Amino acid sequence: MATDANRLGDYLRTRRTKLDPASLGLPTQRRRTPGLRREEVAQRAHISPTWYTWLEQGRGGKASADVLDRIARALMLTEVEREHLFLIGLGRPPEVHYRGGDGFTPRLQRLLDAMPYSPAIVRTATWEVIAWNRAAAVVLTDYGTLPPGQRNILRMIFCNPHVRAIQFDWESVARGVVAAFRVDAARAGADREITPLVEELCARSPDFARMWRENDVQLHGDGVKRMCHPVLGPIALEYSSFAIDGRPDLGMVVYTPATDTDRNAIRSLVELKPEL
Repeated sequence: MATDANRLGDYLRTRRTKLDPASLGLPTQRRRTPGLRREEVAQRAHISPTWYTWLEQGRGGKASADVLDRIARALMLTEVEREHLFLIGLGRPPEVHYRGGDGFTPRLQRLLDAMPYSPAIVRTATWEVIAWNRAAAVVLTDYGTLPPGQRNILRMIFCNPHVRAIQFDWESVARGVVAAFRVDAARAGADREITPLVEELCARSPDFARMWRENDVQLHGDGVKRMCHPVLGPIALEYSSFAIDGRPDLGMVVYTPATDTDRNAIRSLVELKPEL
């Protein structure tokens, strides 16, 4: 039974016993217990068998992040299992490695499509829009008509005159976007990935360069987006941001019409527009 006194050791042992030696090319004869032996895990992790044994027995001291990472790979842990290993071993989650926008699932797209009159998008930590529903295409931007490299929200805010013009308070919107973008990129471990984009925008937009130098940070969270739509006129959308479990590099933003009038206007436009 797991004990609070040796949570790390108990967790390592249970993960070890769930591995199949045969699938890893290891001999299966003369095994009295299921799974891998301690020395086999140590060998796969490139650490001392004695040190690994002590970790399981709760007398090895605190392992480093590097050792835990090697053990996680040796035990073939999933992302959530690896995170749990770090939490009980070091008291903090592992360092995040940016994955980009890969792995977007049809299930997430179906979730977006289930909100016919609430514009909704999925963006990466670098604020690239990688998925959207029809309401978003009609009310916000028809992302499908843009090349993938031009679907970045910061590029649109700072470099697209049309997007800038429809904001009721562009300065406030832009400041919030830059501050939230900085937080999202850092959380996802994407500091290196955003460098080319930041350099490009600093060169193209004095406004972005000024806001980036201010080093402000804030959560995107929720709030109200007011815009002057070219067809609908003034509309208000309440927005909420959601994390996607297991994907710190992705976030979903849902814009809900703030009033019945806004909802009816959006519904009429979505139903009027041909399928995008």
